[in-house]
Parts: sequence; structure tokens; C-alpha cells
Amino acid sequence: MHGNGWQVRTIGLAVIGLAAAVGGCQPSDGGEALADEGGVANGTVGARVVNVEVTPVAPESFVDYVRITGEVEAYHDITVSAEEAGTIARFEVEKGARVSQGQVIAKIDDAVLRAQVDEARAVADVAREQYERQRRLWEDESIGSEIAVLQLKSTSGAANARLEVMEERLRRTEIKAPVAGIFDEKYVETGELVAPGTPIARVVAIRRVKIIGGVPERYALDIHRGDSARVTFDVLEDREFVGTIGFVGASVDPGNRTIPIEIVLDNRERLVKPQMVANVQVERARSSDVIVVAQDLVIRTEDGYQVFVVADRDGQLFAAAKPVELGAAYANRVVIRSGLEIGDRLITTGHRLVDEGSYLRIVGSEGPSR
Repeated sequence: MHGNGWQVRTIGLAVIGLAAAVGGCQPSDGGEALADEGGVANGTVGARVVNVEVTPVAPESFVDYVRITGEVEAYHDITVSAEEAGTIARFEVEKGARVSQGQVIAKIDDAVLRAQVDEARAVADVAREQYERQRRLWEDESIGSEIAVLQLKSTSGAANARLEVMEERLRRTEIKAPVAGIFDEKYVETGELVAPGTPIARVVAIRRVKIIGGVPERYALDIHRGDSARVTFDVLEDREFVGTIGFVGASVDPGNRTIPIEIVLDNRERLVKPQMVANVQVERARSSDVIVVAQDLVIRTEDGYQVFVVADRDGQLFAAAKPVELGAAYANRVVIRSGLEIGDRLITTGHRLVDEGSYLRIVGSEGPSR
């Protein structure tokens, strides 16, 4: 009986050990499994195997942007001032109305100037008539003298010049919009007495707007007039605008070490308002046929950065770490300047679970890098 009991215990332990071994071959929650004899090379039975997805490295295009913050300004923001003295007789449009270029906004009382224009016109007519009569007498009958004709001609010219001045002053009693836009501010009221230079109205043109910002001086040679820029606003969710750089400063602002720029933005819907804060991405460089990977695939090390690729040794797949040099980055994408080659099989899923030499099992299909 004693001998038979020993045999039973031995068989039981063997069964338990077999079950444990079988269970150890199942994949774990982390995408790992222990290799069986048919899955790995000789001498690696029971080694840890990581399930990964890979992407072949292929060249693509890349656009690098510089991110800055800017402020919106109206394309035209003009204060219209009085050019003649007088009392504001009336406003022709309401505050907040759209006005066209040349449209009359306000009128200065012109009663005195109109009378002066009539007087100047009468004087000019008499001077012109006197000159014409004396000229005909001198030319046809030699009556009078040439100097008298020249004096009357000069008098007539002076009278006409005075008439033109008075007519221009009369026209200036109409305060007109210099550009098409919005009558945004009224600085005086009807009945107020104004002098030349008194601010009367403010006209703001926002069909196009300007984004004013500054680019760090290290990018000064990369930004050019005519380059495109992408603009978004926190208050206008899901809307992106494309503008054009219309001005690049010639000097660096010593206060913040930036180059001032202006971006012209079409604003036909008039959604963008002056003084809004803009998130601007200025195109810095455009590259083609470069290697670009997702930034989260790049692992920082003591010596720099690395990514993991698939290597093959005697038919067995394993992870190989490749040190890489990084280039420009944008929107979680980074250019790999060196370290990767076209055709390398980049580990894109499971790269945080592998180490140098980890055995791999590729799952899923291999597709282009995105």
C-alpha cells in the first residue's frame, strides 16, 4: 500500500505540471505568449513572444509649421475727420450700418460756404467776360494794349482758381466713407460745432482682416511674403481658415525677439472680429520623399531616441532597436533624419512591450504608416 500511494502522488504531480505548461503557452493580457516548439528557432522553447503590428517604412511628403498666437485687426480701420469748420447738420446713415466707398456719412451745414461759392462764381464770370472782350478788341481792332489783355487774363485765372477752392470746400462739407465697411463709431452728434481735424466717424472694413503676430527670430529666414498660413479661433470651433502672409518685418522686436508678420485672411462671412485671438500655423518648410513616423513611436533613451523594427534571424522574428535622429515635427508626426531605411518594418503596436531581442509574432496586416 505504501508503494502504491507513492506512485499515485507521482502521477498527480506530473499531471499538474503538464497543465501548468500548457497554460503557460496561452497569450497573456499584454499581448505576450510563451513560444511552443513549432513557433521559434531551436533553443528558444518557452521564450517570451510579443504580439505586434508593423508598418513598412515608406517615403512621404511633410509640411512643417511654426505655431504662433496672433490678434485680429480690421484690414482698414479709419477715423474720418472733418475737413471744414461748421455745425453737423445731420448724419446720413445709422451707426452700425454698412457703407460703400464714397458714401456720405454726415453733412456739415454749408449755408455760408454755398453763398461764398455763388459770390466767387459771379466774380469769375465777370473777370472772364472782361478778359474775352479786351482780347477781341486787341486782336481784331488793336484797341488797348497787350499788357492790359494779360492783366485781365491773370485776373480771370485768379477768379476761377478762387471759385475752384470754394467749390472744393463746399464738397468737403460732405463727410464720406474712404473705404467700404461698417460705420462702427460716431464721435459727435448732430448740432455739434466741429473744426478741421475733429474726429467724426470710424469706418471699419472687415471683409478682409489682418492677423498680427510675431515669429521667433530663429525662423526669420524661413518665413516669406506670400507663404500660406492656417488659422483657427477658439470661439469658432471646427472652422479653419487659410490666409496669406502679406507682410514680414525687416527687424527683430528687441522685447520678445520675434519678427512681426501680418496674415491677410478672407472674411466674407464676417465671422472673424477685430481683437479676436487667433491660433496661427505658418508654413515653414515643405519636404517630399522623407521618412515620417508618429511621435509616440519614438522612445527617449539616455543617448537620444530610438524606434523598434522587426529583424529576422534564421526565420525567427525579433525586435531590434534603431537609434534615430529627429527632424521637424508637427501634429504628432516627426521626420526621421537618419536611422531608418525605406522598407524597414517599423513596430507600430506593441512597441512599448518589447526590448532589444524580444521574439515577435506579427498580427494584423502590414499597411502604410499614418
